Amino acid sequence: MPDITRARDLVANTPTIVGFSGAGISTESGIPDFRSPDGIWANNRTVYFDQFVSNRDDRIEYWRQKSSMWPEMRDAKPNAGHQFFADLHAAGKLLAMITQNIEGLHQKAGLPSDAVIELHGTTVNVACLSCSTTISMDEACDRITAGDPAPECQSCGGLLKPATISFGQSLNSEDIDRATESCRQADLLIAVGSSLVVHPAAGFPLIAKQNGAKLIIVNRTETPLDSVADIVIHDEIGPTLSQLL
Repeated sequence: MPDITRARDLVANTPTIVGFSGAGISTESGIPDFRSPDGIWANNRTVYFDQFVSNRDDRIEYWRQKSSMWPEMRDAKPNAGHQFFADLHAAGKLLAMITQNIEGLHQKAGLPSDAVIELHGTTVNVACLSCSTTISMDEACDRITAGDPAPECQSCGGLLKPATISFGQSLNSEDIDRATESCRQADLLIAVGSSLVVHPAAGFPLIAKQNGAKLIIVNRTETPLDSVADIVIHDEIGPTLSQLL
């Protein structure tokens, strides 16, 4: 039986599904990859969290990078891969959508925010590191354009930072707990567009598998978990997922 047919049968006959997505699903919407040899991190200096907090010049550089990327992320449209998971949710099958992505395309496709676990945060919002006041990324970028290269909180004067997880910054423990529990409850986990090498995120498909779930991996290239997956499809994500419902 072809892998697509087997995967379609699994989706049709499984009541509780968890999704897991990495950058590959978003590159199909035109968002540049971060980790590739020509990706964002290869062409920009990494600003670590402690540098951001302690040095204004580093904050200016960080904000320069984020504000230059924002229009492309803001204007990106969800693709067939994002729509697949939204349709799974609408059918009552999707327990949770765990994502390494920060641009909010799963929500744009129709997933409610409380169904999406954003392990690396979101660039849609900006948060004060002192008082947790939030503003939109658009508002922060408007302030940068107006001449404020490292905007600060207008409520308390604290440091504003996109609500993403930077290098050296801890992941949100509540998100880790939610993702872990979702994987324990899953009957099927569908991992798409991730190299499955960045931990702890890459460990979630294994948690699902160890708790009895089936595992489908859809990715253009091989991953370290291909050998334990039930079905592996090395192909484009959107066109592949659109065949599974």
